[in-house]
Amino acid sequence: MDFKTLINQERKLPYYQQLESFVNQEYASHTIYPPRNRVFHCFNFKDYDDIKVVIIGQDPYHEEHQANGLAFSVERGVQIPPSLVNVYKEAHDDVGIDIPKHGDLSAWAHQGVLLLNTVLTVQAHRANSHKDKGWETFTNHIIEAMNQREKPLVFILWGRQAIDKAKMIDQSKHYVITSPHPSPLSAYRGFFGSKPFSRTNAFLKSQGIEPIDWRIR
Repeated sequence: MDFKTLINQERKLPYYQQLESFVNQEYASHTIYPPRNRVFHCFNFKDYDDIKVVIIGQDPYHEEHQANGLAFSVERGVQIPPSLVNVYKEAHDDVGIDIPKHGDLSAWAHQGVLLLNTVLTVQAHRANSHKDKGWETFTNHIIEAMNQREKPLVFILWGRQAIDKAKMIDQSKHYVITSPHPSPLSAYRGFFGSKPFSRTNAFLKSQGIEPIDWRIR
C-alpha cells in the first residue's frame, strides 16, 4: 500500500467526486487555503509503511500565508499561531527541545510524523467553512488504512474532534495518546503536562522503532 494508490482509490468514489467538484468551485470563486498544490502535502514526506506517528488536527489555518498542508504547521516567517506556541511549550517541558523561532514542522514530517487535518481546505477568514463537505470521509478512510497496518503506530489525538477518531483505532496494536486541544482555550485543561512526545518515543522504542527527534531547527 502507498498513499498515491490510496488517494487514487478514493478519487473514484462518488463522495469524493462531489467533494472535488465543491473544492474546485471554491478555489475558482474564493480565496482558499492552503494553496492548491499543498492540499495533500502531508503525504509527500514518508509513505504509508514508513509513518511512525499520526497527529490529527482539525481544519487548516484560515489566515494568509499560514496553512501549508501540514496540521499545526505554518511557513517560516509567519507568526507562530497560539496552538503551536503551546505545542512547543509542552515539547520543551516534556523532552527539553529549544523553543523554535518558526512554525515549520516539516522536520517532524521528514521523520515519519503524518500531520493530518480532518478537513484539508478552508475559506479565507472562515474557520470550519469546509466542514461536512466530504473531507472527513476522506481522512477517516486514511485513518482506517493506517489502522490496518501491521507495524504499530502512535496516534496523537488533541481535542474533541480528533479524540472522536479513537474508536476507529485498534488500541491492542497501536498506541493512542489523547488530551485537550493545545489552543489557549483548552491547553490548561490537561494538554500541558500530558507528555505526548516522551510517551510517543517510549512506545516507539518498545517496538524497536527509531524514536522521533522532536527538535525544530
